[in-house]
Amino acid sequence: MSRSQAARTAALTVAALTSTLLAVPASAAEPADAVRIHDIQGATRLSPLAGERVSQVSGVVTGVRTYGSRGFWMQDTAPDSDPATSEGLFVYTGSAPRVAVGDLVSVSGTVTEYRPGGNSSGNQTLTQISRPQVTVVSSGNRLPAPVALDSASVPEAYAPQGDPAADGSIEGLQLRPGAYALDLYESLEGMDVQIRDARVAGPSTRYAELWVTVRPEQNPSVRGGTVYGGYDEQNSGRLKVESLVPLSQQPFPAANTGDVLAGATTGPLDYEQYGGYLVAARELGEVEDRGLERERTRAQRRGELAVATYNVENLHPGNDQEKFDRLARGVVDSLASPDIVALEEIQDDNGPVNDEVVSADATLAKFTDAIAAAGGPRYEWRTVDPVDDADGGQPGGNIRNVFLFNPGRVSFVDRPGGDATTAVGVERERGRAVLTHSPARVAPNDTAWEDSRKPLAGEFRFRGRTVIVVANHFASKGGDQSLHAAVQPPERSSEVQRTAQARVVNHFVRQVLAMERKANVVVLGDINDFEFSTTTRELTAGGALRSAVFSLPEDERYTYVYDGNAQVLDQTLVSPGIRRFDYDIVHVNAEFADQASDHDPQVIRFRP
Repeated sequence: MSRSQAARTAALTVAALTSTLLAVPASAAEPADAVRIHDIQGATRLSPLAGERVSQVSGVVTGVRTYGSRGFWMQDTAPDSDPATSEGLFVYTGSAPRVAVGDLVSVSGTVTEYRPGGNSSGNQTLTQISRPQVTVVSSGNRLPAPVALDSASVPEAYAPQGDPAADGSIEGLQLRPGAYALDLYESLEGMDVQIRDARVAGPSTRYAELWVTVRPEQNPSVRGGTVYGGYDEQNSGRLKVESLVPLSQQPFPAANTGDVLAGATTGPLDYEQYGGYLVAARELGEVEDRGLERERTRAQRRGELAVATYNVENLHPGNDQEKFDRLARGVVDSLASPDIVALEEIQDDNGPVNDEVVSADATLAKFTDAIAAAGGPRYEWRTVDPVDDADGGQPGGNIRNVFLFNPGRVSFVDRPGGDATTAVGVERERGRAVLTHSPARVAPNDTAWEDSRKPLAGEFRFRGRTVIVVANHFASKGGDQSLHAAVQPPERSSEVQRTAQARVVNHFVRQVLAMERKANVVVLGDINDFEFSTTTRELTAGGALRSAVFSLPEDERYTYVYDGNAQVLDQTLVSPGIRRFDYDIVHVNAEFADQASDHDPQVIRFRP
């Protein structure tokens, strides 16, 4: 994202959406019937003047953005008494604005409702003036006092229920800023706000952003984040923070979950596609390091089998060696060298090059070499190469699930015949459930797996006992509406496919249990869904499986951080035959600005 800034001048010209319009000098006096900013904003999410041209709208400039959606914010210095009507407004210029903070301006242009991400995104809209003519009336004016956002001002409830007569939309509803956080934020859209000493709930990213919570008492995680524990627990205090200062002038600070954005962070309240409401900080606080450390799990005991899962985020030989080394240290040091590791997002031998290569042997050789170099065991691997470009993910990458195993502790039962399109079956052998093919894929031709990774099943032997492991990477949440969507509750369209995938896996586990009631079955991986989701309910249906995450306290249940919400996406589930286990989510990535992957790994230890 470019954040270079053109030099500010005192000129009275602003580049507009499609052309440059010269501003006409105006007197400081305003017409008696002049439209005010609160008239434009109105008391709902949609402007009552949308599509109309307005003239000589007055306000003082509170922020200037010279990158991305270029323009500036202005705020009325004579607010009305209605808390539902915002006194701030964004003016979209299309190129670097020629105004400065503190300028009193008079703006004429067309009122528009801009929907970031387009109409299909389901996002809310941003009220703005487009194709503006701008006149600077005076400079150096005092800014309005910012509105404080904290536990006292931000409601506990997040969003109103959408209007059934409008397909669940909240856009036509009267704003109730004292009742709902989304209504409060909308009532402050474009206005100067301030947060102070806010706890970081989502680490800074390469896009120069971080997430804070202004309600730190709301579902706190054990390590300083904010846990998303249910569809009705959206965590209303979450806000994204970006800086209006170009990165060339002031690099964006690195922050981890649990750090504090100390002091005052002040600027206009904006809305965008990725994350919704945010503080476009004119003044950015200082990050106070609270010393978050990466976790290490304990080593398995002699009679315990340790099975882990790790999404390694599109690993391929073209990645730099540092990524391989960091992931390897994660396996050896943080996960204590598990006996079996189910990997997700292993790419083929030339990564995102979109050709007919599907083998991942080079990727896996480089990774297992890195693990051995880090002091870990010499892992062997098993996988099934996919059909080219059939399993989704990054085009050309051919991501797949893979088993690593330590042959000094566990053996893999190889049963030939499991190719990309051949489904694994279950048979009884001397009273035990065994697989017809190993490694093999679970129902790879079922429509549930269209453009998605197929589960990988493997048969292992540990101290004379059979353990069947199924590695998964379910369909992503792409296409779902965001928590801040214009429809409430938001639509989760991607859940349909994951629910179907869960049913397929559940059916396979039941086949195993029909052959051996007390069979040791571990189902794990990137499920891409929450522990409270329909997907999880379908996976565990009929008691075939139980999710190990419920063995943890609520404030420890998360493997991923998204929009400031610490949440479960990766899961480990076990069959009833595994009665006792020790389960650990090992927090090494998701809470940190510096990540080897965007997921945290997890490990389960039990005695088969």
